[in-house]
Amino acid sequence: MLIGYVRVSKSDGTQTLAPQRDAMLAAGVDPTRIYEDLASGRHDARPGLAACLKAIQPGNTLVLWKLDRRPASPGQHG
Repeated sequence: MLIGYVRVSKSDGTQTLAPQRDAMLAAGVDPTRIYEDLASGRHDARPGLAACLKAIQPGNTLVLWKLDRRPASPGQHG
């Protein structure tokens, strides 16, 4: 099963998830399996990421739009 994660860094409307969601759908990710966050990955809570990671099971594939949208661990910021 494909699991998608999309994120934009700004929740003020200047960035949109649409291109990332469109790419997920084109890749075959079920719309109900796309998890999203509208906040910076650096300081803000990411409930979409938490739900995504909880949903992933052995054998699933995590689909990301770009590698810079990947979840980063706290030690990787800089």
